[in-house]
Amino acid sequence: MIQLLFLVLFAEGVLAFLLLVKIGPLRDLVIKSLDQLKMGKGPATVKTIAGFTLFLGFIIDRMHHYLGKLINLRSNAGASKEELEKLQKEKVLLREMEEQASKTVKQLEEEISGLTESLKKAKLECEEKDQRVETAEVHVVSLQKQAADLLLEYDRLLEDNQNLQAQVTGR
Repeated sequence: MIQLLFLVLFAEGVLAFLLLVKIGPLRDLVIKSLDQLKMGKGPATVKTIAGFTLFLGFIIDRMHHYLGKLINLRSNAGASKEELEKLQKEKVLLREMEEQASKTVKQLEEEISGLTESLKKAKLECEEKDQRVETAEVHVVSLQKQAADLLLEYDRLLEDNQNLQAQVTGR
């Protein structure tokens, strides 16, 4: 196919050369042949070759267009593959980070539950100590009352003792 293209190009080049250079009757022959070809009176093989040349030119143009698109798509596919690989790496990193975060959350939950239990124990201890303090306060109050009663009784007994001693010495 490429050989045929080169043959056509060579023939067109020879015709262009013959039109430019004046070589006796050859130039006139080329001009008359081209005139007849343009008017549609030329030989059928020339018309067939011209129609095939146009067809070949159209095919070459389309192939060039589609090959350009193919090259563009391949380069885009390569870039897309690279982007896909990057996204997969990011996905793996995000999964690892998620696993680490879930482990950290579990550890924090365990710490919180441990702190909650120790807080409950501390509240119970605090309530027990509050009850002991209240009991001790009540006991202190009762002891103070008892001490005050005993002090009154002691004062009364001391007075009675002094009275009795005064009676014994005064008699």
